[in-house]
Amino acid sequence: MRLKNKIALVTGSSQGIGRAIAVRFAQEGADVVINYNRTATGAEEALAEVEAAGRRGLIVQADLGKVADIRRLINTAAEHFGRLDVLVNNAGLETHAPFWEVTEEDYDKVLNVNLKGVFFAAQEMVRHLRATNRRGKIVNISSVHEELPFPNFSAYCASKGGVKMLTRNLAVELGPLGININNIAPGAIETPINTKLLNDPMKLNALLGQIPLGRLGQTGDVASVAVFLASDDADYVTGSTYYVDGGLTWNYEEQ
Repeated sequence: MRLKNKIALVTGSSQGIGRAIAVRFAQEGADVVINYNRTATGAEEALAEVEAAGRRGLIVQADLGKVADIRRLINTAAEHFGRLDVLVNNAGLETHAPFWEVTEEDYDKVLNVNLKGVFFAAQEMVRHLRATNRRGKIVNISSVHEELPFPNFSAYCASKGGVKMLTRNLAVELGPLGININNIAPGAIETPINTKLLNDPMKLNALLGQIPLGRLGQTGDVASVAVFLASDDADYVTGSTYYVDGGLTWNYEEQ
């Protein structure tokens, strides 16, 4: 098992990609802190899957758009398990609107979770690792839209572009501390956030035509890369973005 006896925290892990990562980590030997903001039922289901894999789990509610919640989340996790080895910054959201109609409220909602949340969760994790004089791994779940334009989702793209640069910068700053930080950039993954797309055959088929591997990604495709980046196999990997998109990024044309 590649994560045997590691302690991992996965933000936004009550559903979708985050839940798949949490469960896969447990299957690979890690104890897992499951975080949710609103969907407690999903968190409880994720915990049951973690425990079914023979590992310990802990559920902590926190809004990743609030720094006080972030600090409480990481401190609670570290106190419960005695330490943290891996942080996965997965929590994220998006809003749809033409650029000229985006409200300050919507902008703040997206940036607070997708960029500020990643910044301060990473900061609190680094403080914990420095205080305990240990190495560690941080994995950010970004998006192909850290690179690709996505009209009508400008705030989302800005947040993911920020995550890309933050990751590169922290790779340089945290390397001497023995802390690795990398991005995973999922493409079109079959998750609840894409329900509307999945129910629109015309748009779905147009998208599939741009994916060289000819299918949507599954949450497990992302979780597999997360396991690698959280494991000792990735000890010499930092500051990189791994595209999990079936080749979409290099074959993409906005419709």
